[in-house]
Amino acid sequence: MENKEKTDKDTEKRVDPRVQWVKFAIVTALYLLFLYWVGSWWGLLVVPFIYDAYISKKIPWTWWKRSKNKTFLWVMGWVDAIVFALVAVYFVNQFFFQNYVIPTSSLEKSLLVGDYLAVSKVSYGPRIPQTPLTMPLTQHTLPILNCKSYLEWPQWEYRRVKGLGQVQLNDIVVFNYPSGDTVALNAQNADFYTLAYAYGAQLNPDKPVLDSLTTLEQRAYYAKNYAYGSRYIRQNPQQFGEVTSRPTDRRENYVKRCIGLPGQTLQIKDRIIYLDGVANKEPDNVQYNYLVTTNRPIPADLSRQLGISNEDLLNHNPQGTLYCLPLTEAAKQGLLARKDVVRDIKPYPDEQQGDLYPLNMHKDWTCDNYGPVWIPKRGESIRLTLENLPIYERPIAVYEGNKLEVTPDGRILINGTEADSYTFKQDYYWMQGDNRHNSADSRYWGFVPEDHIVGKPLFIWLSLDKDRSLFDGGIRWKRLFKWVDDIK
Repeated sequence: MENKEKTDKDTEKRVDPRVQWVKFAIVTALYLLFLYWVGSWWGLLVVPFIYDAYISKKIPWTWWKRSKNKTFLWVMGWVDAIVFALVAVYFVNQFFFQNYVIPTSSLEKSLLVGDYLAVSKVSYGPRIPQTPLTMPLTQHTLPILNCKSYLEWPQWEYRRVKGLGQVQLNDIVVFNYPSGDTVALNAQNADFYTLAYAYGAQLNPDKPVLDSLTTLEQRAYYAKNYAYGSRYIRQNPQQFGEVTSRPTDRRENYVKRCIGLPGQTLQIKDRIIYLDGVANKEPDNVQYNYLVTTNRPIPADLSRQLGISNEDLLNHNPQGTLYCLPLTEAAKQGLLARKDVVRDIKPYPDEQQGDLYPLNMHKDWTCDNYGPVWIPKRGESIRLTLENLPIYERPIAVYEGNKLEVTPDGRILINGTEADSYTFKQDYYWMQGDNRHNSADSRYWGFVPEDHIVGKPLFIWLSLDKDRSLFDGGIRWKRLFKWVDDIK
């Protein structure tokens, strides 16, 4: 043992102290630059430990290396490597880059299911973590253990570090799902609010003709629906699971295209998006649903050629001669050219839906004819009425933390004070998928607040086709390292 300690001391003596001082200076300078960037000088508490690691060496950081037990050395070597890797991944993911995989078809054919994206946090500025104590490489749940992967305390206020720019119109953006603040764990395919309103409408014994009610009466009816549905979900945990709340940065990550900026008035008319009365350019690969009548089932080689997925092909009648398919204009024309297969293609009917945002407002909007809605902008005010309150009450009450009430006689109270206007504290964005009829987006859950913005996808570093094996086109080689900004 004495010989071992002597060897360790001899090794330390052979380390050139000038080299150690240079390393300490470089690491400290970089660390101070990082603290200046994030604007948090609490990190200075770490500097003495950096000094000890390079200069004073009073703390035995690698104490385990003195053991003579080879098994212990092997185990601790792996523990040391894993801990270092997790800390590095946490740091990089939090402030610089994060991996994201496209799980659904909402952005097809711009981004495909199975595209792996490198998402830049620096593009819009990384957020200081709201929940800093979290397990790296998890969003909100630990695999296997099926429990929360983060600690509820401490929770920090929203603050964003200065980035390279801001969200621009038509950017593809990764963000936290706004309606993911409350979740029924066994029914996460729909947000809690949509579930509550849907079940409440079934359970509520009142079935009024909404057009015959005043705005205040309609509001009371929707509030009753929500109360019925919320109570039913919470009283049936065997079906819906535990109802839990999640902080902003622990909500699910979504990726959509920003098609409305703060302060703009958005309206969708006959599928076309208008901003302040001017038509916005549609994405090159925008998709809409069509009813496709065929003479026979669509052949596999034709569907593969046109990029029609196996999942989409399942949506047909028993005879396989009437399909409901999401198609780009190019795919539509490709099908029409095959007269031996396709008889007719018609646009899918634009039907009124009850689950469009806001869920507690009676409206005649559809996903193809929606609005108009004004997108809130930081520092700008809107006049509040009972008619437009459903559109803005979630930003006011949930995202900006105010207590909002409506009295029985129709007065609007914000934090106990009667209000006829409200000035917003955050910027908000309108996000939609390019697969317009198959995207759960702002038309269904509303605005995306700035504190929910995660980052900007830079490029596709891997792309896997779930419909093919790895040795039969399963890797989409042509999409590798494709810049997302080039996808218009």
